[in-house]
Amino acid sequence: MLDRLGRDINYMRISITDRCNLRCRYCMPVEGVSLKEHREILSFEEIETLVRVSTELGIRKIRLTGGEPLIRRNLPDLVHSISRLEAIDDLAITTNGILFPALAAELKAAGLNRVNLSLDTLKNDRYQYITRGGDVSVVIKAMETALAEGLHPVKVNTVLIKGFNDDEILDFCRLAYNLPLHIRFIEFMPVGEVKYWNQDRIIKNSKVYETIGRHFSLKPGRISRGNGPAKYFEMEGGQGSVGFISPMSNHFCGECNRLRLTADGKLRACLYDGKERDLKEALRGKEPEESLKQIFMETILAKPERHAMGDKAWGARNRKMYQIGG
Repeated sequence: MLDRLGRDINYMRISITDRCNLRCRYCMPVEGVSLKEHREILSFEEIETLVRVSTELGIRKIRLTGGEPLIRRNLPDLVHSISRLEAIDDLAITTNGILFPALAAELKAAGLNRVNLSLDTLKNDRYQYITRGGDVSVVIKAMETALAEGLHPVKVNTVLIKGFNDDEILDFCRLAYNLPLHIRFIEFMPVGEVKYWNQDRIIKNSKVYETIGRHFSLKPGRISRGNGPAKYFEMEGGQGSVGFISPMSNHFCGECNRLRLTADGKLRACLYDGKERDLKEALRGKEPEESLKQIFMETILAKPERHAMGDKAWGARNRKMYQIGG
């Protein structure tokens, strides 16, 4: 399905829960969040139906997110049901990794293709600070488990924050040099009305590239599976790669191929655009599948040309990223 700008929309990120087992400072307020009741969240059967309908319009890639998706009970059942859909050629998950080691083998057997792990620091005291209590050793184990299970490419999402973890850039690079990992440095984004975010703490990825280039010989690269906004570079002699996701300094909206489905059944064409369409209401109202397709098509055709991140505040009336899906 092409949008009005000719972008091929073939990728959908699905939040399966608004709950999380961490409280990262740039994501959630210290007092926690108001959670949806169970009946407000899409069931696995409803998610499978919406994925199947979306494939008839060209969706081929699915990523399961949250909150933290691994806290949703019986997740391998959902992975299995989606992986069985013939049109889906890539099924991935984004997780903080805390619960991943115990579930990795079962998820792989159910049909999971690959995993993205969120990790902003390799130092445990900093990890405990930024997540309000997490244990970095568990995430390191999750990384090792993902590699052992062959869930390639294994990507690591690292949000760089000036004054917090910018002295660890080369440590992450060495990790990707020594292991077949793909470290993706992400510019600090205003993902909600959270006091921790500050524009002065953004580090442009062009500066990060310069820092890495003084220590490693970089050449443009690509990964074998998955697509998205990251620009990848191989380090000469290394096993993995480094990638750069630059939403603040370099708009990649012209290449955006995604939709977002929230845990409570709202469809978005853009993370930063507040417009949503209600698939859950139509689904539970026993609307015919043609009506569901119409909602998908209307959302795709209304996809904005670009996000306004950095141009204006998130807005109090817009849902936060943890409510939309990472």
